[in-house]
Amino acid sequence: MGFPVKAVVAALANAVNDGTAAVLEQRSTKQVTTRGNPLSVHLIIDLLRRPLWLIAIVLNITGVILQIVALHYGALALVQPILVCDLVFATLIASAFRHQWPDWEILLGVLCCAGGLALFLAVARPHGGVATVSPLDVVPLAIAYGLALAGCLVVAATGPRQLRPIMLALACGVSYGVTAFVLKLLSGGWHGGLSQLPYQWPLYAAVVVGPLGFLLNQSAYQAGILVSPVLAVITAVDPLVSIALAVGLLDETISSGPLNITIEVLALAVMIVGIVVLSHRAPHVAEQAKVAAQRHAVSAQEPLS
Repeated sequence: MGFPVKAVVAALANAVNDGTAAVLEQRSTKQVTTRGNPLSVHLIIDLLRRPLWLIAIVLNITGVILQIVALHYGALALVQPILVCDLVFATLIASAFRHQWPDWEILLGVLCCAGGLALFLAVARPHGGVATVSPLDVVPLAIAYGLALAGCLVVAATGPRQLRPIMLALACGVSYGVTAFVLKLLSGGWHGGLSQLPYQWPLYAAVVVGPLGFLLNQSAYQAGILVSPVLAVITAVDPLVSIALAVGLLDETISSGPLNITIEVLALAVMIVGIVVLSHRAPHVAEQAKVAAQRHAVSAQEPLS
């Protein structure tokens, strides 16, 4: 079975879109006052005064539309792993802003992400699944999600300071995975026409979980001294949660058998290694470029002897 072209194209376009938004969001969150509350709505109010962040909001809205289109034409277990490429594009876009070609570590991370993703999709070949799920069937998911979210927020608020961005990122990654699941269900409403969407429960779940994940994302960006751990956790957790929900609740099919499962696990491991390499290296490169630019500015201001 071949991959649905429309789903793949929409997912890749979403990855480019989200990668650009991530660069703008990360820059904006560092320009506002840090809040004591790990889930402060005042952070969003402060960010509304930042033009770059407002552009990122437009990109995020576009990304949601592209994600719904991709999920309408393709399986959840196919679309969400492709969105891992947003970290790849974010790294390349950030390098372009600095007018600097990525170094070998960043290129290695890109190859690991792309190679691991391609291998997983080639072997797993996600397909099939149902378009609707009863609200009663997702009650255990809602309970598990609530407990996971509460646990992450408690640790973020009361635990060691260095754990705060990690726990917020973990909660964000889980939220994004659950959001993708409800958007997949929401996309099934198109078969009955857009007029039927207000009568479907996934719409209201998306309205709650989606913005919550977005707020967690902004808070995690701001809480971390470096963006690397935050990006690594969010980008890795989101597709893993999505794949689990796709197989467990949507009955989507991926290739089974000992050999296929082994290759799929190894492919995901390679992809996660690429995520860690990219998210670890990118902020160091950015800091080096910043220091170099400051030195150049100082030297340019020195009078000629």
